[in-house]
Amino acid sequence: MGDAWDKLSPRQKSWTMAATVALISAIAGYGISQLGEGGSEANGTGGASSTQCENVLYWYDPMVPGQRFDEPGKSPFMDMELVPKCAGEEAGASSGVSIDPTLVQNFGIQTAEAEYGVLQPEVTVTGVLAYNGRDVAIVQPRAGGFVQRTYGRAPDDVIGRGAPLVDILVPEWGGAQQEYLAVLNSGDEALARAMRERMRLLGMSPGLISSVGRSRRAQSTITVTAPIGGAITSLGVRPGMTVMAGQMLAEITGFSPIWLEAAVPETQIANVRVGQPVNATLTAYPDERFVGRIIAVLPSAQDASRTVTVRAQLPNPGGKLKPGMFARVSLTPDTRRALLVPSEAVIRTGRRTIVMLRQDKGGFTPAEVRIGREAAGRTEVLAGLAPGEKVVTSGQFLIDSEASLSGLDVRSIEEAPGKDAGAQQGADDKKPATFSATGTIEKIAARSVTLKHGPVPQLDWPAMTMAFSTSGAAQLRGFKRGDRVKFTFIQKDSGAQIVSIRKSSQ
Repeated sequence: MGDAWDKLSPRQKSWTMAATVALISAIAGYGISQLGEGGSEANGTGGASSTQCENVLYWYDPMVPGQRFDEPGKSPFMDMELVPKCAGEEAGASSGVSIDPTLVQNFGIQTAEAEYGVLQPEVTVTGVLAYNGRDVAIVQPRAGGFVQRTYGRAPDDVIGRGAPLVDILVPEWGGAQQEYLAVLNSGDEALARAMRERMRLLGMSPGLISSVGRSRRAQSTITVTAPIGGAITSLGVRPGMTVMAGQMLAEITGFSPIWLEAAVPETQIANVRVGQPVNATLTAYPDERFVGRIIAVLPSAQDASRTVTVRAQLPNPGGKLKPGMFARVSLTPDTRRALLVPSEAVIRTGRRTIVMLRQDKGGFTPAEVRIGREAAGRTEVLAGLAPGEKVVTSGQFLIDSEASLSGLDVRSIEEAPGKDAGAQQGADDKKPATFSATGTIEKIAARSVTLKHGPVPQLDWPAMTMAFSTSGAAQLRGFKRGDRVKFTFIQKDSGAQIVSIRKSSQ
């Protein structure tokens, strides 16, 4: 063969190669056409493989399962053949999507029952200590005069109640007091009463008027003292000044008890109410915990941080806590029973919230739910689920994808089983929980009692002194201050309320 090829001229070699290529192409084309025809017969739309079910309901594109077609053919969405949906498959899909048991095991699909339990949410936020805005005193003179002495006071000085602030000389008081002393010496009691009234109108206090009468000496210099204890947050007087009646000399603000202002996210503000206990830890005292109660929830939210300021009050007898200190605040909202599922079972799609349910026959189906609060890895289900139903807690996204490809409808909230029974059980579970403690009566009022009680572990309360509301005076008949008592109480929106109370011998 090689000798014959060598004897050919270059032109003859070219023609021979061209003929060989043409022959090979023809043979290949014929083979491909034959294979195509065989494939069409094997996989044609009328073939046995595409009609393995006796009754085809419709054809669909697996990538767009919601769109159905009456005839087989190419998908208008993807470059692929439409897939038939058999009548038997539709019946199975009505009860959920089926997952191969091997996949269930390999992917670690786990379930948990929806059950009623106590949800104990805890909100942890940051806060800052502040002056007590309800304990403020404005110091003003009752008459104009000249400043004689200021006792070396400066802004932010901490002073006690009754501490001297400034001495003021009031010239017009001297003349009025001299006239009063002359009237006293005359023995005219009616005129003396008139003079005392005139001195009172000039701004003299009853104590000063009595002192002048007893000492029989004029006192035209008065000492202005602090009406409360606290810090001097504003000081507007200096030696040698002339002051007018009603002029502000100083502002004193108390910080015992001190305020704690915490920024609570608006998504959590529904769990906060006035009267709730708070626990605070400060960076200045990391080993100590300070306990107080919420006294106000401010009416507006911060635009930038989307938080609402919650104001609590902490005891501060020794002035240990300083305004401006940073604190980490733990708020414990009221506990309540609710239908709970593990938080990892909840799938938030953005448009709605669903869970994947495990069915009795091994299938899975999605169900829409309405959720509430979340705490300690559990989420409250308000509607869409019944007690005892099993939800998927691991591998639910695999099942959700399979359900979407199968075009499976999501069970609506209204279709949840046992809705009436669940509502009745939920109504029963709204009965508030009862807590017990022992304590000592500190004060008894018409519809409340102040108790110095021990810790309440169920609510994470330490020992403290607080007021409890009562059903009326009859509930505390026979009790007095100092009695040692055992009592039970419930948590209401208005605060803690005594349910029962009796004397304790301990």
